[in-house]
Amino acid sequence: MSTFPALAGPGATGVGSMPGTDAREAAKTVTGSLEVLPHLPELPARGPGADMIGRTLGLLVELYARVEPSGWRFGDHPGRDTRRAHSWLGEDLDALEEFTQDHTGPLKVQAVGPWTLAASVELPRGEKALADPGAVRDVAASLTEGLRLHLAEVRRRIPGAQLLLQLDEPSLPAVLAGQVKTASGWQRLRAVDRGVGEEILRAVIDGVDAPVIVHSCAPSVPIPLLRRAGASAVSLDASLLTERDDDAIGEGVESGTVFLLGVVPSTDRKLSDPAGSVSGVRTLWRRLGLAPALLPRSVVVTPTCGLAGASPAYARTALSHSVIAAQSLADNPE
Repeated sequence: MSTFPALAGPGATGVGSMPGTDAREAAKTVTGSLEVLPHLPELPARGPGADMIGRTLGLLVELYARVEPSGWRFGDHPGRDTRRAHSWLGEDLDALEEFTQDHTGPLKVQAVGPWTLAASVELPRGEKALADPGAVRDVAASLTEGLRLHLAEVRRRIPGAQLLLQLDEPSLPAVLAGQVKTASGWQRLRAVDRGVGEEILRAVIDGVDAPVIVHSCAPSVPIPLLRRAGASAVSLDASLLTERDDDAIGEGVESGTVFLLGVVPSTDRKLSDPAGSVSGVRTLWRRLGLAPALLPRSVVVTPTCGLAGASPAYARTALSHSVIAAQSLADNPE
């Protein structure tokens, strides 16, 4: 497992998506607001291929997909949708490169993880890839190779960057609980064995040359499974945590796992003062009996989820608010 890097300032970042369709404006906002830990913006408002599923499908090696009325479906050859995904990712990388010429610290890029991808894309015959264990393994292997190439491209463009890879797995809890609907929507697919869930995820994490953050903005995130699979950090919507998660979080912190905690609302609303936004994090720390000194190096502050649904002005405010809130934790961990 690669280690999450020490940050040179307030631990704050975004989840991934941003509002609008202007790659340069999004990159300028992210790099200007998040100097310590910027990320590659995603702009799903541009349409299929810029959404998180389509974007990741464009990274796959020797697997191709197209948009059907029912959603994304694997096909035999690359088509218009694949080319569009490649084009938009290229625009995003061009913009990020422009605004990170002197960046020498951590930089985060995001992609959908193998389980959420398998739960979201249909096979050529129409059922979701998740229903076929062999297809799941093929998707994971193709994704791993694609991520290696993607990370190499980002390193070539931004040679001073210390890359972090975020795998988005919002569907993982549903996959493990047998709550993913079939393509018809009338039934649910069988629950995936937790050992298999861990094995597939570990294969992807072990296959990329970067520390991996696993992000899920769903309830009941399987934190111990993610840690065993090799994740160096776990990204969560803090508002969905319950006391049932306390032991997993405490054990993770004590073993060196970093938690990206979503505490800033991801859609437009009036924000409290930044110190108030992280008051729940301090309360959690006291409840767990963890040393206050661990807090600033164990927690990165984020919005609760992606900012695609926010206004551009609020997205800028939310990122800046996250940075100030993280500084508050560093200055006053108790």
